[in-house]
Amino acid sequence: MTESSHILGNFERALTQLSDDIIEMGNKVEGCFEMAVHGLVRRDTDLCNQVVADDEEIDQFEKDIDKQGMQIIALYNPVAHDLRKVISAMKVSNNLERVADQAVGIAKRARKVNKNAEIPETLMVEPIYHLAASLLHDAIAGFNSDGNVDEAIAIQSRDKEVDAAHKKLAKKLTRQMEADPEHVKDYLNLQFIIRFIERIGDHAKNIAQDTIYTESAMDIRHGGDLPESD
Repeated sequence: MTESSHILGNFERALTQLSDDIIEMGNKVEGCFEMAVHGLVRRDTDLCNQVVADDEEIDQFEKDIDKQGMQIIALYNPVAHDLRKVISAMKVSNNLERVADQAVGIAKRARKVNKNAEIPETLMVEPIYHLAASLLHDAIAGFNSDGNVDEAIAIQSRDKEVDAAHKKLAKKLTRQMEADPEHVKDYLNLQFIIRFIERIGDHAKNIAQDTIYTESAMDIRHGGDLPESD
């Protein structure tokens, strides 16, 4: 084996390991998001506690992925698509870590709700959760697979559905706070929870933007032009 082929083999293994860690981190984060909301709607505080406990492991994932990315850049000097992939992987891990932080926020608020008598409005959280969870799953899967730019572009529009659902539910909860002041703390906690969910939709959109950047070299953040669809 020549020295160049040996280096190439090491480089490819390093990229594969980076991708595998992003997949594992994404699975862990999706699981935490699901547990946090299930802990609320099922009134299962043990699930909420597990989300909080898992946050440290997710933080470590982000640190490890950043370290791997920097090592790949320093050792192999990747260019073009490979360089964009490494940079984007580091950015995706940061967004995943922030999703985990939002899940922890949901779990902590859910624990407070679970201490009080059950209110039917808790179940109103499920529809917006399903919208955001689907968005997050598709964004992660898109980045980890073939980097489908058209699907990533579609996620930009789908995030608006999460935003609209958040606004609609926030108005309902505000009216309920006025009509039922006895449970105002629970409604306030639900307001925070749906805000956390809306933010998760934003992070999913960011991940999709990283897919677009990786595959097309176009940065669409802050109103940048979208690439043309095939």
